[in-house]
Amino acid sequence: MSTQNPTIIDENQYLPKNPWLACAPVLLAVFVYVMDGTIANVALPHMAGSFSATRDESIWILTSYLIASGIVIPSVGYFSKLFGRKNFYIISILLFAIASLLCGMAKSLGQMVIFRILQGAGGGGIVPLSQAIMMEAFPKEKRGTAMAIFGMGVIIAPIIGPVLGGWITDNWTWPWIFFINVPLGCIAAIMAKNFLFNPPYARRQKGVKLDGLGFFFLFLWLLCLQVFFDKGNNADWFNATWIRWIFTVSCLSAICFFVSQAVRKDTLIDLSVFKNKEFVIGTFIQVIMQAVLYASIAILPQFLQSMMGYTAYLSGLSMMPRGIGSLTATIVCAFIADRVDKRKLVAVGLTCIGSASLIFGFLNLQIAQMNIMIPNCLMGFGLGLSMVPIINLSMETLSNAQMTNASGIQNLFKNIGGAIGTSLVATFLTRFAQVHQFMMVGKLSDLNTAFVERVQTITGALMQYTSPDIANHMAKYVQYGTLIKQSTLWAFMDSFRIFGLACFALIPLLLLFKKSKSR
Repeated sequence: MSTQNPTIIDENQYLPKNPWLACAPVLLAVFVYVMDGTIANVALPHMAGSFSATRDESIWILTSYLIASGIVIPSVGYFSKLFGRKNFYIISILLFAIASLLCGMAKSLGQMVIFRILQGAGGGGIVPLSQAIMMEAFPKEKRGTAMAIFGMGVIIAPIIGPVLGGWITDNWTWPWIFFINVPLGCIAAIMAKNFLFNPPYARRQKGVKLDGLGFFFLFLWLLCLQVFFDKGNNADWFNATWIRWIFTVSCLSAICFFVSQAVRKDTLIDLSVFKNKEFVIGTFIQVIMQAVLYASIAILPQFLQSMMGYTAYLSGLSMMPRGIGSLTATIVCAFIADRVDKRKLVAVGLTCIGSASLIFGFLNLQIAQMNIMIPNCLMGFGLGLSMVPIINLSMETLSNAQMTNASGIQNLFKNIGGAIGTSLVATFLTRFAQVHQFMMVGKLSDLNTAFVERVQTITGALMQYTSPDIANHMAKYVQYGTLIKQSTLWAFMDSFRIFGLACFALIPLLLLFKKSKSR
């Protein structure tokens, strides 16, 4: 028996006695870290006002956090060997908590971006290590249930974030969205110290060397990529020379990074996992889903506050059903994930996300709050139903020894996907609004009977307060403001439609996976 299946025997002998006890600090740390990626979304207008920054500049508060954690994520294997995985996990949690305290004390946009980078760097190791710990703590036949529990932190946290952030911003002040991380982080670190297991292959190793060259190329690649996506729209993309240079440096750095990881020893990541077809396909699907998730969470509060007149709290509250849908789907996955073909669960989940996005793509400004809540619930259900099984599909053919490295690589690309989605959606809103404004502005003409009638009506109402010429000018300005609002609304709708089509396009890729075994 041992000769036929030595790997399974070797892996199972290091399982903890009580895996559910190890879940507590992992879930708490993941929840706090992932929630912080979105909790600042609804507070962005308030933070931008405090720092005298524009909306485009305030987006750096979100993307710097994602990119910084993306830089650290591939290094988790190295730091786990240098300090021991358990020690590095505790260090990451404490650094994240300290950086959260500094974010709440920031006095300028520059300070905030620096502290968010430090916060992202501190939390960069939390998700991949948590994912690896959860996968290793359970035997293979129970990993579906384990990842469903893990999904509670990964999926629900970014949805709870805007609700909590809106309530705190309206009732207290925005720095408290960061201060609340400090006690939670300390509790998670204490629990990790007492409850986490440490298998022999995850303990501290001697003679570990840092891949400085690989780390340099990784840093340069992701830094230039962030600048390209965040500043490209304002600089008119490739029409600006410096944007072309930034993009070229980013591409060359990415190539140099992967070449250095392939040909050198003692590297940050082990590229051998890319030989696994399921891992590659699963990672690609998760990257697109992450981009859709973070982009939708970034623009929906903006739509509700700027177009519908919602407060920060109400906009966050309107997104609460997404968390309810995710929680429902996570519970469903916990019971059926190991009993049905996971490809079917992912397909149903992607269909729900795509359908909800298309529903958002056909809304207008004469809607009730329920019209926002229902598609949000459907989208949350789809996320919960698809995210957990796709993680399982991408990882189930890997060995335990590969988990930490594979989790690091996968979460690196997921973070890049989230940052790209957040940055690109700002471009979508700007460019689509310009396109629709160009298409509609011809209607504001004296040859348009409807336009003339509306201007005359508004002019007649305003003439009792001012002269006829000024009243006529103000009436035309009101009509132009309506046109701007309508073009911006269409830009939001177009963005949501793109999200929906992207999700539907992912479904055929599931046929490339082997049929998962059920029990």
